[in-house]
Amino acid sequence: MRYLDVPAAKKISKIGLGTHQFGSPEWGYGDWYASKEARAIVRRALELGITLFDTAEIYGYRAHRFARRALRSGIALSDTAKIEGFGRSERILGRALGDDREAAFVATKFYPAVPAVPVVERHALASANRLGTHRLDLYQVHEPGRLIPGAAVMRGLCALRQAGVIGEVGVSNASLARWHAAEKALGSRVLSNQIGYSLVARGAERDLLPYARAQNRVIIAYRPLGLGLLSGEYPTASSRVNSIRATAPLFLPENLERATNLIAALREVAAAHSATPAQVALAWVIRHPAVAAIPGASSVEQIETNAAAADIELANDEYAALQAASAEFRPLPGPSFPTRQIVRPVRSLAARWRNHIRARLQQ
Repeated sequence: MRYLDVPAAKKISKIGLGTHQFGSPEWGYGDWYASKEARAIVRRALELGITLFDTAEIYGYRAHRFARRALRSGIALSDTAKIEGFGRSERILGRALGDDREAAFVATKFYPAVPAVPVVERHALASANRLGTHRLDLYQVHEPGRLIPGAAVMRGLCALRQAGVIGEVGVSNASLARWHAAEKALGSRVLSNQIGYSLVARGAERDLLPYARAQNRVIIAYRPLGLGLLSGEYPTASSRVNSIRATAPLFLPENLERATNLIAALREVAAAHSATPAQVALAWVIRHPAVAAIPGASSVEQIETNAAAADIELANDEYAALQAASAEFRPLPGPSFPTRQIVRPVRSLAARWRNHIRARLQQ
């Protein structure tokens, strides 16, 4: 395994494990996966030298039911943790890590629906409890600045860090300007920015990657395999996909067709390394010194395959060929993951809650 060259309390592996699928019904893995296979995956990841494990309090329930459940149960925005399924991924990961928790660099995230310092602290403590620890290695802010002022959230994070509850602060899906603003409000570095980065999503190369490299920061790349498109296992519109992929623009029939040349390039490079297209796609992502990737894993075999990608050294001509094939891929657009899975549900909840309060006041 390879590790990031950044000053941190623990080593951060270049290949990590994303746990969105732990306990999330949308992936369709079922209860057996959550109760048995997920633990086996985490245990094997540790054996392979993987230290980076990413989760979030929001993982574990159907996002499109978020507002309805909150209103129906009378749960306030500050008490979203009471919603059934909230934090399920954290619980699964915490149980799986067990006594080896301190060997891992665990990153979790919260959505700052309410910026009050006590609320931020309550969410952090709840996440730590679900993960079975007294200290979060990396606490990340989902979508900083979209709904509430970032400075208010950073005050809460600053207090948590001073109290020793969190080690490092991160952001997720933040522009460079919001990353800068978060650091200014915090008064120190914001170690990481978790963003979608892959051969089919290269927007980070404009300014985020150069900043991370120059300032010794980290880009945590989620969806480094483009939801599995870059594995080459979804070549046609008739390929079976789960509900996550079924609503993803990348899996539109036109985009599957447009990806043909890119998949072919991946297969060609993979053949030269006796590897899979997915491994080559991961090797491309982590070739940048400031990037760590957090692909998910549906099985122990898949986490072994992901980890082995860290051993692949792409030659300059192979890297250039993949760059060229990626540049030619122009997918039809659609709603991004944050907009569809997080921003829209939370905005809907906020709007419904305002209407609910107005109606109560008018009674």
